[in-house]
Amino acid sequence: MAANVETMFYTREKPWHGLGVSVQEAPTSKEALILAGLDWKVIQEPILTENGAVIQGYKVNRRDCDGKILGVVSNRYKVVQNDEAFEFTDALLGEGVTYETAGALAEGKRTWILAKLPHHYIISGDEVTPYMVFMNSHDGSGSIKVAMTPIRVVCQNTLNLALNTAKRCWSTNHIGNIQGKMDEARDTLKLASSYMVELGKGIEELQRKKLTDKQVMEYIETFFPVSADMSDLQMKNMRSLQLDMKRRYFDAPDLKDVGKNGYRFINAVSDFATHSKPLRETANYKENLFARIVDGNVLIDRAYEMVKAA
Repeated sequence: MAANVETMFYTREKPWHGLGVSVQEAPTSKEALILAGLDWKVIQEPILTENGAVIQGYKVNRRDCDGKILGVVSNRYKVVQNDEAFEFTDALLGEGVTYETAGALAEGKRTWILAKLPHHYIISGDEVTPYMVFMNSHDGSGSIKVAMTPIRVVCQNTLNLALNTAKRCWSTNHIGNIQGKMDEARDTLKLASSYMVELGKGIEELQRKKLTDKQVMEYIETFFPVSADMSDLQMKNMRSLQLDMKRRYFDAPDLKDVGKNGYRFINAVSDFATHSKPLRETANYKENLFARIVDGNVLIDRAYEMVKAA
């Protein structure tokens, strides 16, 4: 086993660790938002020119607690407050859903709350816990967004595959009546359940895809290609990324009994995509990583397509 591999692979934390605030003691989404410091309102104001004339057709969204500008939107944009956006999730609590973390991205332009669903799944011998992220935006970039994020418990790898047979992400508008919120909550659970069932089928298919070591190395080199026109530093960086991915496939203790197949490769890619630090760490790299977890990680989706085509 490579040096330090055991340490590297057994200190992995959930992909969103370090973001947001723990709200596990919150009984409702409203309480969760208060604990997370998201109990503020968005106010809309007209946009004025230097001469005081109103710019027609647009308004500015501001945060009431500090006046922070969150975005410029059209007059057609309807504000959905944080408590309104997440209120409908309370209907799920009767089914055992608990809130885990909540926070904001892009300085409040997007707020989110993460819920842990009550059911644990055993898929091909692995325990998988489904999480759901509920995201709201205040900059005009979107509506309320809901995304599934299944986590393989033993290693905290995300298994958010882009399946053709089930949706992982969907958007919804705020519904103002209680019955509507409960109906929407039920629909959310139905979609979550459907995704987990199809994910299980997808994982079984991946396990049947046997991969040779040569195939795996070819995949890794496709992800991180080395060419003669690279500088010495670029070539060194690519070799380092290749080695990192190689270790995550061949040396991870949690994969030793999985077999050399597509499922093992997807786990290695997910581990790399969600747990490895970038070569150059930026101030907001964790926020960018979280956004990719919600929207879908291109690297994981690409790996999934490569294995399916094998």
